[in-house]
Amino acid sequence: MDSKNNRRGFSVFKFNQLTFQKTTTYRSIFFALFLIFSLSIFAQDGDPVAGKALFNTNCASCHKLDKKMTGPALRYVEKRLSEDEGLDRQWLYSWIRNSSAMIKSGDAYANKIYEEYNKSAMTAYPQLTNTDIDNILAYTAQDKVVPKPAAVVAAVNTGPSNGLGLTDEIILGVFTVLFLLLSLGLVVVTKTLKNLAELKGVKIKEKKKGKPIWKAYLENQFLMLCTAILFLLVSAYGFYGWTMQVGVNQGYMPVQPIHYSHKIHSGDNKIDCNYCHSSAKVSKHSGIPSLNICMNCHKSIYEYNGETTEEYTKEFYDAEIQKLYKAVGWDDEAQEYTGVTYPVKWVRIHNLPDFAYFNHSQHVSVAGIECQTCHGPVEEMEIMYQHSPLTMGWCINCHRETNVKIKDNEYYDRIHAELSKKYGVEELTAAQMGGLECGKCHY
Repeated sequence: MDSKNNRRGFSVFKFNQLTFQKTTTYRSIFFALFLIFSLSIFAQDGDPVAGKALFNTNCASCHKLDKKMTGPALRYVEKRLSEDEGLDRQWLYSWIRNSSAMIKSGDAYANKIYEEYNKSAMTAYPQLTNTDIDNILAYTAQDKVVPKPAAVVAAVNTGPSNGLGLTDEIILGVFTVLFLLLSLGLVVVTKTLKNLAELKGVKIKEKKKGKPIWKAYLENQFLMLCTAILFLLVSAYGFYGWTMQVGVNQGYMPVQPIHYSHKIHSGDNKIDCNYCHSSAKVSKHSGIPSLNICMNCHKSIYEYNGETTEEYTKEFYDAEIQKLYKAVGWDDEAQEYTGVTYPVKWVRIHNLPDFAYFNHSQHVSVAGIECQTCHGPVEEMEIMYQHSPLTMGWCINCHRETNVKIKDNEYYDRIHAELSKKYGVEELTAAQMGGLECGKCHY
């Protein structure tokens, strides 16, 4: 009887143990699934990479992440709305898709934002899906990344080198040493031969001393005449070369009152030269861009976030942007003009003589010449400088080598047909079209 009870008790205990194990297993699986689901909600809610692209396309014109502009700063916007106003993501969905409707509905916070930002209604984005908005919010939830200075490698100018890595200075030094050793060897050999001759009793006839070279030179009238003529020719050539450099400012690199990096604007950001120098397409002059053109972008771009160096740091570029704001009278905090301006005295870099005529529109619009042809690789210039000599000879060579583009230009059709038949060529250069006539460039 006792054994039956013991077996029955053991069976019940075994059953309870199995039940407990199964329950524990189910609970563990449920907890794991819940944890995974929770993490998926809070940790993987949106793609910040895709959100950045959407932000730049739809939001960047009015919003920045860390600065108030036309609209409020948007970094941690979802977190701030949740903690400060008790608003969830659904509110953001509605606000982004149609802010005007929420203002008309009487939403308290919507009307508060509307009044705070001068009753400027936010553009509606009904085309944005929940996923798109989640991606944007994921991008705004990222921590601010401070750009690190680019590594600067100090390059030592050792001069041109060949394929073996030997510079011209090294090769010249080797030849100099060899020449000195050869000269020393000749002296030693000469002295040794004289000693051998003395030991064998060989007498060496001594040369009679003649006139000094300078005295003989002065007594030779022909050599004196040739020297005088050579001196006059060399002097004339030197004077001509010096006068030809008057007014030639190749390499001129003045310091401007506000630092402007063509490398950043034209190179990194791919801004077309004609956006700032728009008059180059329709006028003789390329023109100095108005500061209002700068403000088209710099109302939104208030700081530099690109690559930096030890010389040109982020602080340096940000300070130059502040100089621009001061010049145009822009209050960055209030996002409005104060009316107090300070003129900027730019230093001209390229300056032709008054008697020389150059038309930018003729070269840019008609000839289709790229700006880099004359101004050099401006997209690589941190500080703008005069790349070409801009001399008469330089211009003439260009006219002799450059063919005239007559495609889609009816003005040149008849002239090109007549002159190409005359010269027996298919394409005409600017020189063959009359580009070397004095009156083309001189009044």
